[in-house]
Amino acid sequence: MYIHETKTWPTFTWRESKVAEILARVRHKQGRLVGRMEGLGFNLRREATLYTLTEDVLKSSEIEGEDLDKDQVRSSIARRLGMDIAGLVPADRHVEGVVEMMLDATQQYLEDLTKERFFAWHAALFPTGYSGLIKITVADWRNDKEGPMQVVSGPMGKEVVHYEAPAAERIKNEIQYFLKWFNGPPDGDPVLRAAISHLWFVTIHPFEDGNGRIARAIADMSLSRSEESSQRFYSMSAQIRQERNAYYNILEATQKGDTDITDWLLWFLECLERAVQGAEIILKSVLVKADFWEFHKKTLLNARQQEVLNLLLGQFEGKLTSSKWAKLTKSSQDTALRDINDLVDKGVLEKGVSSGRSTHYIMAHLRKPLPRHSSPRINSSN
Repeated sequence: MYIHETKTWPTFTWRESKVAEILARVRHKQGRLVGRMEGLGFNLRREATLYTLTEDVLKSSEIEGEDLDKDQVRSSIARRLGMDIAGLVPADRHVEGVVEMMLDATQQYLEDLTKERFFAWHAALFPTGYSGLIKITVADWRNDKEGPMQVVSGPMGKEVVHYEAPAAERIKNEIQYFLKWFNGPPDGDPVLRAAISHLWFVTIHPFEDGNGRIARAIADMSLSRSEESSQRFYSMSAQIRQERNAYYNILEATQKGDTDITDWLLWFLECLERAVQGAEIILKSVLVKADFWEFHKKTLLNARQQEVLNLLLGQFEGKLTSSKWAKLTKSSQDTALRDINDLVDKGVLEKGVSSGRSTHYIMAHLRKPLPRHSSPRINSSN
């Protein structure tokens, strides 16, 4: 018997005594992180949000076995957030669609969820009407013409059924009930609502494909509500990607149980706690950038130099060569070399160990520590 076949579905229960401690701990860490980020200033917060949302989009797709181009994802998000960053590249319509869904969920987090909004998200995920090579029903509920919706694994003929979703004729009523709850008056901690909404939606499994990604977007929407902010400083999807096997195992165990979802809530909260702790990497990255520009605030730099240095301090991949500089700044090779040599003379860049055709440059601060950045004061209320 699956959870949606029980008499108490979808009246979820859990053991408060087991959930309360981890919930309080997560909320405390969540508040501390947001407090620290708020002390960084608008531009650095936006940069942290860009990094986090890029990870969210990439990792949520990876969980489903789909790899997106990181530069396209980052560029699409930056353009939609109105951020003027270096190295923007065109994004294909599939990447644009995934980004559109995630930003709608996290930036418009106070707006009600509706059937039409779900259909728009689904259409954005599958702009060609295909999932891989398979044509699917887009922007409408599944119809089960090919049989019941099942989550399976294993080779053909030896498939293992992990879960079977409610029949298609139940979807309309199931979604109406879900939306009434989600859009209704808050009846508990919004972080718990994030965990419940994730499980509830993916259990209904209303679409032929994309249910997991939409469920995680709904959870991110609830987490934005819990912080009352559209800025994201940690990625739940990135953490779930690291723990993908455990994620699928706890989902399967919960969906094959009754409506006591204590174990699911505990796993979700523990995973969220690890995601918030992992945000220290993002915080460290933006603090390094803040230190760098504070240290070089009196260094005369042209626009091209500032552009490439910001890239080097962010998500730059590979080695910096004069050819790559020229390409990034749309300048000549001679101009690129002048810019680079000027930065070497000013102690901002230095040559890497190789020479000749392999000549490349690195940030001098990677070898010489910058002055320690003073941590933003954390409000006692957080």
